Amino acid sequence: MNPNKTFAAFILTHGRPDNVSTYETLRKCGYTGNIYFIIDNEDETADQYRLRYGDENVLMFDKKAVSKTFDLADTSNNLQTIVCARNASFQIAKDSGLEYFMQLDDDYNSFQYRYPSENKLKVVETKCLDAVIQAMIKFLNDSGASTVAMAQGGDFIGGLEGATINKPLLRKAMNSFLFRTDNPTTFVGRINEDVNTYVLEGSRGKLYFTTTAIMLTQDQTQKNKGGMTETYLESGTYLKSFYTVIMHPS
Repeated sequence: MNPNKTFAAFILTHGRPDNVSTYETLRKCGYTGNIYFIIDNEDETADQYRLRYGDENVLMFDKKAVSKTFDLADTSNNLQTIVCARNASFQIAKDSGLEYFMQLDDDYNSFQYRYPSENKLKVVETKCLDAVIQAMIKFLNDSGASTVAMAQGGDFIGGLEGATINKPLLRKAMNSFLFRTDNPTTFVGRINEDVNTYVLEGSRGKLYFTTTAIMLTQDQTQKNKGGMTETYLESGTYLKSFYTVIMHPS
């Protein structure tokens, strides 16, 4: 399978057209396929995205309309979150004729492999991301999972003594998501939507996986202006975490 003909990378972004590091990172790590920028109709920088990346590569959705199609888990009118873009992506992918797509945040700076050597957990950046995506697509189909995510740096805390290094799969999915267009997931909760969703749907028997074979790294949370930074600074991590308790109290 050639993922470049049936697959596209979706960068979910808002308000920072001049600071989408994920785009350059995809290219330097060997991804050669289509990249689309998913923005909402409330983004005041929409024209700047189009000017910088081309009209055909910037895809817009109606944020308020999408927000009415799922459970936000609160009564706030603040829609400055990524969850609407996550749910809108499935229709966008269908309209674009894609069989598969991957949701990515806009602040990644590397895609890496972690491996043991000289009694340390070392790292090397991938240069063949096309092959990585092709392998992930095959696993998605073979496993019947709802999604497969890439690992994050925090998954490898403890290095060779940590709990992750000898586990090829984790029963969670956060931050990046590979999907089949014909097998949509509905994300829930205004914030913490990734954890909310894999906890809730996992309790219903659906498979949400993270592969530890590949890891993404990104800018420090809540330091990059735009995106969801202001929302997280306003509400804090404590409140954020309780959205998952709302969805799955046990």
